[in-house]
Amino acid sequence: MSKRAKRWNILLLLSVIAVSSSSAQTQFEQRPEFGEHFKKAGLRGSFLLYDLKRDKYFAYDSARCKQQFVPASTFKIFNSLVALETGVAPDEHLVIKWDSVKHARPAWNQDQDMENAIKNSTVWYYQEIARRVGEKRMRGWITREHYGNMDMSGGIDKFWLSGGLKISQMEQIDFLRRLYAGTLAFSKRSMDIVKRMIILKDTATYTLRGKTGWEERDGKNIGWIVGYLEQNGNVYFYATNVEAQEPAPNNFASARREITEAILKSFGLME
Repeated sequence: MSKRAKRWNILLLLSVIAVSSSSAQTQFEQRPEFGEHFKKAGLRGSFLLYDLKRDKYFAYDSARCKQQFVPASTFKIFNSLVALETGVAPDEHLVIKWDSVKHARPAWNQDQDMENAIKNSTVWYYQEIARRVGEKRMRGWITREHYGNMDMSGGIDKFWLSGGLKISQMEQIDFLRRLYAGTLAFSKRSMDIVKRMIILKDTATYTLRGKTGWEERDGKNIGWIVGYLEQNGNVYFYATNVEAQEPAPNNFASARREITEAILKSFGLME
């Protein structure tokens, strides 16, 4: 076994031990009043917040927070890390040419670099990234980091969109905690680049990071936003999941972030 492989195994073991040892003592508080935000938006869903300093979870519909769903475009966080670590993307400025296939989102219909592709959630860009990484290397990283259920069925460029890969809100937060702490097996450089790319809002008092996702399957829409907020020397990790039948209501895309920010504001974490 190479020195690098040993390092990966040690980091993974330490992160598993840390999460396992803390989970027995971690507090878990149910917050049914958060349901009002989902009701107002006309959506079913669940919300999970983890307060790092207090080692405490706050949940709306905790049972659903443990249910696994296709990660959709939230997987772009992981996909970016793999691309950077393998050298498929030397940095966030890797440009991939648009193949002239028209998409409903105008922002997708142009050449993209990774920084813009993650902000625009450009599916075709990350499908090409995954193809360049290849199934063997991608599977190695997903297995090493125990990402979700680790099921890559459905094809190298579709497994996180319409394939077998699934992840829960609890697992999303566990992954984000390790990204923040730098205990993933990826290099510090790769993690730092991705952390910069997922900044949604940066103010004098807080920094909000996050990534959305949207899956349409079997007459149902599943929406995500996951990330973390740094404020006043503490970190708050969040995972919001919403659901609606087809056709998706007009507010489906915006409601993910609106619900999340409303709850964060109720904690006094945002203006």
